Amino acid sequence: MIIRTKSRDFTIGDTSALLDFLGVKKNVEGLQTISGDIELIASVPFCLSADSDMLKGFPWTLSTFDLDRMGERIDPQGWDCKQYLKNPIVEWSHRYDIPAIGKVDGLTVDENGLHGLVVFNDKEYDPFGWSIGERVKAGVIRAGSVGFRALEIEIPSKEESKDGTFLIFRKQELLEFSICNIPANPYALAKTIRNEKLAVSNEKNSGLLWGLVSNNNV
Repeated sequence: MIIRTKSRDFTIGDTSALLDFLGVKKNVEGLQTISGDIELIASVPFCLSADSDMLKGFPWTLSTFDLDRMGERIDPQGWDCKQYLKNPIVEWSHRYDIPAIGKVDGLTVDENGLHGLVVFNDKEYDPFGWSIGERVKAGVIRAGSVGFRALEIEIPSKEESKDGTFLIFRKQELLEFSICNIPANPYALAKTIRNEKLAVSNEKNSGLLWGLVSNNNV
């Protein structure tokens, strides 16, 4: 995996290496506070309802508590969105050097995850942002990523980790959200839901995989 600090990028091979980088004790079970200022990028899928009113926006699941392929989970109840809600913009591929392409409305948290409504810019003043929305509507672009700062992690006990969970993010600050071409996690793709009730997939399609925050990559 790759994470970014203010000074440079680092390649992290696995969860154990990530814990070393974060400066936590790997052999100590329970909660640990994280210090430092780095951004972790998690790919997320979205659920686009065929019956949704596209004029209002696109329903998106920013994060869930599902186990990813690296044995990590993000606790939905641990999200700190206070700062993000002051400026809830949507970026394109984590590009800070171009204007935002939209915003997130109605950001909510429940037992299933972090959710919001992605509203893209109007064509009149932002043809590019609008065109990204059209691509999402057509199913051409189906991926997104959240950037967050880890505040508190939990290392499960041996008994609790029997399901494959090696690390749980218990508290994290939402920094930003981006639409992107290719997700860091190949399973983080959109699903068209044609029924009013959202079906829960048996596939692990909402796993977490760290990616690179750059001008060209997720």
